[in-house]
This record gives sequence, C-alpha cells and structure tokens, in this order.
Amino acid sequence: MDGFVGEIRIFTGQFAPKNWAFCDGSLLSIGQFTPLFAILGTRFGGDGKMTFALPNLQGTAPMHHGTGNGLTPKAFGDQGGSSTVTLNTSQMPGHTHVPNAAERPTTNNPDGMIWSNTEGRGGLLAYGPADASAQTTLSQFAVSPAGEGMPHNNRQPYLGVNYIICVLGEFPPRGD
Repeated sequence: MDGFVGEIRIFTGQFAPKNWAFCDGSLLSIGQFTPLFAILGTRFGGDGKMTFALPNLQGTAPMHHGTGNGLTPKAFGDQGGSSTVTLNTSQMPGHTHVPNAAERPTTNNPDGMIWSNTEGRGGLLAYGPADASAQTTLSQFAVSPAGEGMPHNNRQPYLGVNYIICVLGEFPPRGD
C-alpha cells in the first residue's frame, strides 16, 4: 500500500500495513524515520533529539488547522475538547421543581401563608403565617435537590476505526 510519508488514512484492519503505523502517539526514533520526522517534527511529542511522536488519534476526531470565517483559529498540533462535560446551572434550560410536603395541606396556596421551616414543630415543612416585616428562610428540604453533578458523555455519533500514518514511503513533493 503506497503512500506519502506523513499521510494519514482510515483503515478498518486490526493491524497496520507494512510501512504504516497506528496513529497512537507512539515514540519513534528520529534516526530510523528521518523523513517522517522532517514532516512531523515534535508537534505531537518526543524530545527532538532522539525521538518524536506520532499523532494520537485514539478517541479523537481530527480537525483541519488554520482559520476561517466565524471559526476559532487552531494551530497545527493543537488539541482540545473533552470526552465528558459537567454542566453548570447557567448552561441548563429554565425549569421548575415540585416542592416536597411533609403534611397534607388543604390547599396548594393558602391565603396569607408561606412555605417555610415551621418553628416548634420539629422542623416539619409546612405553611406558616406570612410576616412581611421579617425574612423567612425557605427550608432546605422544601424542594428536592436535582442531579448529582456527574459528568455526562458529550460526543457526536461515532464509528470505531483505525487511523494509520505512512512512516516509510515516497516523500511528498511540495506544490507550487
């Protein structure tokens, strides 16, 4: 399978063909793969004296580097994104929660009453007299907490394949 040194292809085999390697971040010897090092340099890792690294495309979608109208500039070799994301309150859509009730009120909205942590009743949640001159703290148990703060997957639809890179082959000629 011929290719230009540094060319990346998608391959569905469970092995890398001769003169190709998986794009898995492996370190290679500069002395053994000088033409590939001339193309990649240390953009993807390595010490630049004895070793350099292949790009690691495991679990990552490649993206063209550069700029474009309305796009954020990306430098060659930049990495970003996250496989999981924890949402903040500001990122959630507006919503409501149903209050918990420790007692059965006769109405959902008694006139002149507020939902509070009632004094002298063992901290039961109940409606109590509204006092406009005092601040009444809503009981911490009045509304059930929602969510657990755990990250969720944030991925586009995907299909597992292998990315391979040509490590030995024809050196690509420069265009005009």
